Amino acid sequence: MITIRPFHGLRPVPEKASDIASPPYDVLDSAEARDKAAGNPLSFLHVIKPEIDLPPGIDIHDEKVYEQGAANLRKLIDRGLLIQDENPGFYIYRMIMGNHEQTGLFVTASCEDYLMNRIKKHEHTKPDKESDRVNHILHLNAQCGPVILIHRAQHRIDTLVKQAMNLGTLLYDIVGDYEIRHIIHHIDDAELIQKIQHEFEKLEALYIADGHHRSAAAARVMQHYRQENKDFTGKEAYNFFLAVVFPENQLKILDYNRVVKDLNGLTKQSFFDRLSGIFKISPFTAGNASDSAYRPGQTHHFGCYIEGQWFELIAEPGIIPETDPVGSLDVSILQNHLLSPVLGIQDPRSDDRIHFVGGIRGLSELERLVDHGQFKIAFSLFPTAIGEIMAVADAGLVMPPKSTWFEPKLRSGLIIHSLGEV
Repeated sequence: MITIRPFHGLRPVPEKASDIASPPYDVLDSAEARDKAAGNPLSFLHVIKPEIDLPPGIDIHDEKVYEQGAANLRKLIDRGLLIQDENPGFYIYRMIMGNHEQTGLFVTASCEDYLMNRIKKHEHTKPDKESDRVNHILHLNAQCGPVILIHRAQHRIDTLVKQAMNLGTLLYDIVGDYEIRHIIHHIDDAELIQKIQHEFEKLEALYIADGHHRSAAAARVMQHYRQENKDFTGKEAYNFFLAVVFPENQLKILDYNRVVKDLNGLTKQSFFDRLSGIFKISPFTAGNASDSAYRPGQTHHFGCYIEGQWFELIAEPGIIPETDPVGSLDVSILQNHLLSPVLGIQDPRSDDRIHFVGGIRGLSELERLVDHGQFKIAFSLFPTAIGEIMAVADAGLVMPPKSTWFEPKLRSGLIIHSLGEV
């Protein structure tokens, strides 16, 4: 049984929503965030990347950073730029990117469900990144970055969400990066909220799509407050975390590609020789100028760009462990049969010879990085499927690093979950 709860959203006044809304904290480094927020003192990056308001080079885990974030949030509240809804409710979040549209439900999800694995994971978390989010939540007394959750598609839930969107109050309709529209409605109809909750109670599980560190941190914050308050009821705000829940059939995953700085001492020819019997290799000839780069059209097919030319690599059937939900992933095949044994990339998390490029930046970015000499070789991949993520989570396993690039990205700062009085 899955528990979701309505909440009193803390959010921008409508006329300032575009100025305040920002990219998520984890898609920009400090320098990029500083540039992005330049000239916009209202950008929510000042709250979720507060080191941008401190001297460059400061340790992002320094206590001053979290204190700055709390001060910046308080400033937005005190100036009346962030307001809190009087009535608890859900928020319908609709995003439109080109021809793609997806509609999710802003809720607070149960930390207990997370700890009991009713909210399933597919990634390991790192203690330092968890602690960073714990400190951010504790200093701000708020959860500012929503976790993306998936539920198995249910017609009844889809129907209720559409009904809620039609009945709810339109709060925002703004355009963000990459011309993506972000539309949010507020629904505070108690009867409809109860119906939605009842349908979620029928679900066996939710799945984390993006936000493993945020959800793990929220659970740690709950345990922290429960230690301080032995008389907790389980209904306190800190027992829940901010999330947007989408049906599995609406989320869009783009390719998550790789570039490597060198060939590990090999020549181009000796590199391809090493792949004999592992991949079928063919030069790629573009049909027209618009598809000059090789974009894999199915699983187990890979693009390889080297010395100004694209090649198609097709994994030989004998290397694909079809019954292994992790080993059969394209990111695993590339890592286990090429990046590690041939190019010497043993740990892609820590090896600085490899870099990852989200699909939103296009295959031309791979060509640019190689053509400009920053990297020697690039690999394009077919996107991981939602079903593959859920299969890995159901098996209690974890995905390899940098397996998924979800797009469109949620905007931060539009809906905040305050853990106390505003």
